[in-house]
Amino acid sequence: MSSGGASHGRLPSRTRNADRTTTQQAYNVPSPNEVVMDTGDYVGVDNDPEKDPIAIINPDNSEPEGDQLQDLPLANDYEAMKELVLPPLVDEPKILEDAYYTWTVDNWRERPKKEHGPVFMAGGYPWRILLFPHGNAVDQVSIYLEHGFEADKVPENWSCCVQFGLVLWNPNDPSLYCHTAAHHRFTKEDGDWGFTRFVELRRMYNVPWERGSRPLCENDTANITAYLRLVEDETGVLWHNFANYDSKKETGFVGLKNQGATCYLNSLLQSLYFTNSFRKAVYEIPTENDRSMQNSAYTLQRLFYQLQTSDQAVGTNELTKSFGWETRHIFEQQDVQELSRKLMERLEAKMKGTKAENVLPEMFSGKVKTYISCINVDYESSRIEDFWDIQLNVSGNRTLLDSFTDYIQVEKLEGENQYFAGEEYKLQDANKGVIFTSFPDVLHLQLKRFEYDIQRDMMMKINDRYEFPEVFDAAPYLSQDSDKSEPWTYQLHGVLVHSGDLNAGHYYAFLKPEKEGWFYRYDDDKVTKATMREVLEENFGGEYRTPNGYPRAPLQKKAPIMRQNSAYMLVYIRQSRLDKILCPVSEEDTPKHLQQRFEEEMALKEARRREQKEAHLYMFVKVITDATFRNYGGTDLTVFDGDHASDPSAPFTYRLRRAMTVGEFIAFFAAETGQDPKRLRPWLMVNRQNKTVRPDQPIMDLAPTLEEVSTKAATRDAYLRFWVEQAEDVDEEGNAVWPSYATQPNGAPTKGDTILLLLKHFDAEEQTLRGVGHVYISKDKKVEELVPLILQKMGWEGKLAPEEKLLLWEEIKPSMIDPMKAKQTLKGAELQDGDIVCFQRTSERKVDAASATDKPLQEPYATQRVQSCPHELTIGRIHRPNDRFEDAREYYDFLENKRVVRFVAHPRSEGTEFDPFELVLNSKINYDTLSERVGAHLGVPSTHIRFWTVNGATDKPKVPVRRSTNPSLRQILQPTGVISTNQRSDAFYLEILDISLAEFDTKKIVKLIWLSEGITKEDHYDLLVPKSGTLEDVIQALIKKAQIPDETEGGRIRLYETSSNRVYREPPRDSPVLNLSDYTQLYAERVPEEELAAEDSYFIQVFHFQNEVNRTHGVPFKFLLIEGEKFADTKKRLEKRTGLKGKSFEKIKFALVRRASYSKPQYLNDDDELWNVASSEDDYLGLDHADRTRSMRNGAGDLFLR
Repeated sequence: MSSGGASHGRLPSRTRNADRTTTQQAYNVPSPNEVVMDTGDYVGVDNDPEKDPIAIINPDNSEPEGDQLQDLPLANDYEAMKELVLPPLVDEPKILEDAYYTWTVDNWRERPKKEHGPVFMAGGYPWRILLFPHGNAVDQVSIYLEHGFEADKVPENWSCCVQFGLVLWNPNDPSLYCHTAAHHRFTKEDGDWGFTRFVELRRMYNVPWERGSRPLCENDTANITAYLRLVEDETGVLWHNFANYDSKKETGFVGLKNQGATCYLNSLLQSLYFTNSFRKAVYEIPTENDRSMQNSAYTLQRLFYQLQTSDQAVGTNELTKSFGWETRHIFEQQDVQELSRKLMERLEAKMKGTKAENVLPEMFSGKVKTYISCINVDYESSRIEDFWDIQLNVSGNRTLLDSFTDYIQVEKLEGENQYFAGEEYKLQDANKGVIFTSFPDVLHLQLKRFEYDIQRDMMMKINDRYEFPEVFDAAPYLSQDSDKSEPWTYQLHGVLVHSGDLNAGHYYAFLKPEKEGWFYRYDDDKVTKATMREVLEENFGGEYRTPNGYPRAPLQKKAPIMRQNSAYMLVYIRQSRLDKILCPVSEEDTPKHLQQRFEEEMALKEARRREQKEAHLYMFVKVITDATFRNYGGTDLTVFDGDHASDPSAPFTYRLRRAMTVGEFIAFFAAETGQDPKRLRPWLMVNRQNKTVRPDQPIMDLAPTLEEVSTKAATRDAYLRFWVEQAEDVDEEGNAVWPSYATQPNGAPTKGDTILLLLKHFDAEEQTLRGVGHVYISKDKKVEELVPLILQKMGWEGKLAPEEKLLLWEEIKPSMIDPMKAKQTLKGAELQDGDIVCFQRTSERKVDAASATDKPLQEPYATQRVQSCPHELTIGRIHRPNDRFEDAREYYDFLENKRVVRFVAHPRSEGTEFDPFELVLNSKINYDTLSERVGAHLGVPSTHIRFWTVNGATDKPKVPVRRSTNPSLRQILQPTGVISTNQRSDAFYLEILDISLAEFDTKKIVKLIWLSEGITKEDHYDLLVPKSGTLEDVIQALIKKAQIPDETEGGRIRLYETSSNRVYREPPRDSPVLNLSDYTQLYAERVPEEELAAEDSYFIQVFHFQNEVNRTHGVPFKFLLIEGEKFADTKKRLEKRTGLKGKSFEKIKFALVRRASYSKPQYLNDDDELWNVASSEDDYLGLDHADRTRSMRNGAGDLFLR
């Protein structure tokens, strides 16, 4: 049988030697028949208007691999072959129907390049085989399965999930065949899938075919059987490629965008959001008077509101910024449990004093009792503590219930380990353990998937299989006297999943938003329905399991595959409180000010969208006038990037219609500035070749549009620039009389020989440069004839002293200021419209000096910056002989090279702090001159100043500036030859040293922490000691710097180094300072009196940890052991030794920790004797309590919420 052609398309392909491959997998988990695809198009087939895209998949191997595990069926035994070619799927979807169809292909070699087999029905849909008998651009047979709908009759939104196998076999000998299988979601857009490299053509005709005596294709004939297994798409996303997937449309919910590595944050936030009563409590926090983006409660409200109302995935940038996180926190995976606790602490603080004050403890906090109960007498020692989550061991437990049983396991204290029950009962047999007295309505269970591996000396992820139920009864884990008036049955609400290993992985969550209904998978910005298998079985961890009832396929003799994804946090809700916790949250529950703010923001976004849509109709126009020029004190005519609202010398900036005529623009500008439009004339400003911007010529014809003017000017700028002139004279009718470019009766403007010059005045007395205005003068006149015009403009007629003269300069460009010759004509001086002439008053004796063109420019001295307007620099002079600029050229040179530099005290400056200040400096000055200027400003010796560059990303000190080469200020702030310095070019940190910088270079900086009150108070010092010194010098430097009594008066001082929050060593006092490691922390403390005469062997090292001994924190220290002392008395000494008091000390649990078994702390009782328990030098005393600094387990740095 044969069938006419359809089309070819771009198809995925499976091949062992593909040049370009990607991986196609089943949804959530890889299929046993993983498909590798390429993007090659079909070639050698005529383009057909009916052609459809075709998927290409190649078999991984079409022949048996290794030993044959069982007898293979014959190809015409269809039921047996179905079991062979359709192996069980990991997804375990429900099977709707199995079908098969055989197509006999004769005259194989005479077939065209592409053939369609007959249409057959399966699952109520038409299907057919697509064959490339001579290969689809390869030297192998290509076979595909495709739907059989006519091209224009595929139902809209049609999809069908099919597992299929294709078998090519010899009709005369059914034992000769090859086969392969795949699965695919067939849709209107993706209607075919198959195998480009099914079998090599040359092998089809080989004699014999493997394990036989005949060829696979005999007498030019072979059979192709297609096996189809149609499965239920329960969630609507089985094997979905998620192209153009809309979470809101498909599920009613939206996801959260991943900022970089914030998937762990997203999974936690979604879990909290769908704890509806928590969401309502967050809305209760009063934020109407603190709507700052620094307020984490407000940004969380905004996030929840957007999740509630948005149609697209929501960003978390506002929230993380309110936490105070920097970019590095965004791209580092953090600890979810720690983040959850910190967020709860912060919100609980925000809720104090509101009606939601007790909501969080009531919702998330339970109580647990730690006890020691005597068996034979009525005596019990116990304490009850609050908990917000429970950490359960995964290792060694198969199920959640096993972990709870393990958690409350009772330890027998008997024999030599009897409990001392006070003087009345003495030593007694006792039970020691923990028991819960209440559970919260929302139970957060942290599964300890990450544990310290002593063999590898590192944290490892535990991938063991660990089952958890959809519903469980927590009553067996409660104390007998607990309130059991209502059931303690808990229902699964959320599963937070980690996929990957310790160092790299991905987080997502399965959550059940409503009491009845589906679980959904929240994977960053994508939300999909999830089956209970996906929620439970696929997150138990362990190896992939073959479904019950399905034997392993005969050709799949492979090692077990371990799951990379497993649950690490579970959320259960007490069944009797489900209605309360999952209460509806409506728009009325959201704060009104929040709704109003978002409405305003949406309106603003819509306005911006419209503005962007209409942007092509508008252009920006910048306008300067004589008024702006008179306020300007820099080079050229203005700074075009300035804002006129805050700087009167900056141009007026307007967004105007491109179709506006010049006449309409003049009328508009006149109305804006309160002027007569008849007296205004715009000059087009152009970029000159010397990179200045000057008026070029006036626009006399007011009819063209602004766009036509811009096009004619051929400007590349993003805006049009005008200098608008105001006429000084008018005729009898009130029309302007223009000195140049007069309009003739025929309407054509005439240029004439009059030119426009712009004037600037350099005031040598005030040390200022200002625009004055403009004048017109004939090009044939001499330079000296400008003087009367200038005197008239300035009102100086008859006011110059006899010895005073005017010096004139032409500002060609900022770095080229040329003196003008009095007797030269303006034409000879090559002046033209828009040129700038600068003048200054000076005495005759200075004229000769100024006219010496070869006079070198003196180096301007630094000056303090006093700002009256952004472009006027008023100089507060330092009292030095050369701190003035005597002529304009010197001042222009200063303007060209000036830098406004900010100076800030170094964070470690003590006793020498000063307010930040700015100096205007010449970038040509060298290091020594810079030191002199700063020293003069601060009134300190310049030799004692040390400068630090500033990190551009963090604004923190970067590196000290090296004086050795005496570099210029420009070289320091902008190093040459460095591609990226990440350094600010306008600021320094500086410290004022107690010694000269030269002497400082002979010292070593020793960073030390002084413990003045046990371990509770840390004073940080940077001590300067000679590089040739010893630790004795460090102690003397500490005494001087900290101003503490010396050792004779205050007692002996101990120095010790720590690493990873454990004592590293106590170096001898005569040890050289150069032996101190840069990778350890140095501590100093007074030696307690009781320890002064003690031997080293009597001490034990003490460190702090939180729950797990590898999560160290705090200040470690040495502690003296006393023989025969009960631990109850030892704790009293520890309280005094540490300085911890009250609840801070009471919350500490004490444990003996052996180096050989860090993960197994041995917790101590009051009657234990530490002297006896600590039997080895490798034993540590561990203080188990909360880490207030929250140092991260993975070394990523401190996680904090602002």
